[in-house]
Amino acid sequence: MRTNLPAEIARMIRAVYYGGNYTWVNIRDSLSGVNWKQATTKISTMNTILSLVFHMNYYLRIVSGVLEGEMLKGSDKESFAHPPVQSEADWEKFHSDFYSDANRFADLVEKMPEKMLWETFKDEKYGNYYKNIHGVVEHNHYHLGQIVILKKILNEKSHV
Repeated sequence: MRTNLPAEIARMIRAVYYGGNYTWVNIRDSLSGVNWKQATTKISTMNTILSLVFHMNYYLRIVSGVLEGEMLKGSDKESFAHPPVQSEADWEKFHSDFYSDANRFADLVEKMPEKMLWETFKDEKYGNYYKNIHGVVEHNHYHLGQIVILKKILNEKSHV
């Protein structure tokens, strides 16, 4: 039986956000219990949890935009330029938008024709759609590890 590759990739996208992946670590569980003060607390020279979440979503939104027919637009220097979060309500709104964007991305991937995965992603230098979609998953796993470590440090300090 042949697997529907876009549907399998969409499952992997959802798994990094909501669970069921090979690592048994996911974004929703890892951000659970993180309040806005923890999310915005800077530890040494490391990024904040808020900055990492914004950064992860920044690239997801760029790839989503291309999947929706938009031009490829983005800048590494903008990828950490998040809006201010100054209350629990701001953090919850940020969270809500983050998961909404993730769901939209997974839905777009799931509905794409498989042959599109192997087409050029706007320019040869960026590779194909598969590479860019899979790159979002890899990128999120990488920063998820950082979030897990930051959360452990913040909970140990329990000053926030």
